[in-house]
Amino acid sequence: MQPRRSCPNLAKQRGQPKKPWQQTLGANVRTMGKLASDRKSPFDLTGRTALLTGGSGHLGRAIAHGLALAGASVIVSSRNLATARNVTTELPRNETSSHVAVEMNQLDYESINTAFETALQQVDHVDILINNAHEPTTKDWQTTSPDDFDYQLKNITAYFSLARLVRNHIVERKARGSIVFLGSMYGLVSSYPDVYEDISTPSPVAYQALKGGVIQMTRHLAVYWAKDSVRVNCLSPGPFPNDAVPQKLKQRLAEKVPLGRLGHPEELVGPIVFLASDASSFMTGQNLVIDGGWTAW
Repeated sequence: MQPRRSCPNLAKQRGQPKKPWQQTLGANVRTMGKLASDRKSPFDLTGRTALLTGGSGHLGRAIAHGLALAGASVIVSSRNLATARNVTTELPRNETSSHVAVEMNQLDYESINTAFETALQQVDHVDILINNAHEPTTKDWQTTSPDDFDYQLKNITAYFSLARLVRNHIVERKARGSIVFLGSMYGLVSSYPDVYEDISTPSPVAYQALKGGVIQMTRHLAVYWAKDSVRVNCLSPGPFPNDAVPQKLKQRLAEKVPLGRLGHPEELVGPIVFLASDASSFMTGQNLVIDGGWTAW
């Protein structure tokens, strides 16, 4: 084995004063290292306030917990104020966060206005809106009436009404904000008739129209509100059934998922925090699908 030879040029440089460019490079590297160590995670929501509708529901509780873990102050809305308050007591806190509850029925426009005004009386500002609340229907295409159909579509009217309030609030503050609508895989693809056969009514036609509309509304508002520094995106979950769904239906749903299982509410936390935070700062008008591969078939 031959002895290791040193580089003559490098040997000559040892012990000599550094050239100006070397000194500048070293200073820049040290500065970049300090910035990297001081910089918060792009997912960090410390100092920001998120308004979450439907915060006491199957998905809402997990989303509320995830936003709080990321450092946000969370305003939890529910039709039942006591239930919303119970959720806030469960949320983690940091030195700057403060969680509050408001009562809101999103199918009542006056209730939406009152809830938002009440929220602003308890917090300094709102930076993030997660439109998650949903008033369900069980009427399929055979049994739904025009009134039933219209009633279901009031959900999207509520999404827009509250989003506009939040957008106006952000613009008045000359701030930046993020709005996230909850869509669905059924806003992209139809349901499988055989999944529901002999177990329950098919996925409601009005629900599918609603969620398709939410996805398109996301694109529309994103384009018009981009100049206001308000980003608008959509998160579309796949099968995340609650405990009330029959076990046989859960099994059939899971069989349609490439990953071979159903989603858990906490699996929406990462995507929600991503869309709410600076981690998605160059993203608007998009629909992020979390469905285990369902729509990839």
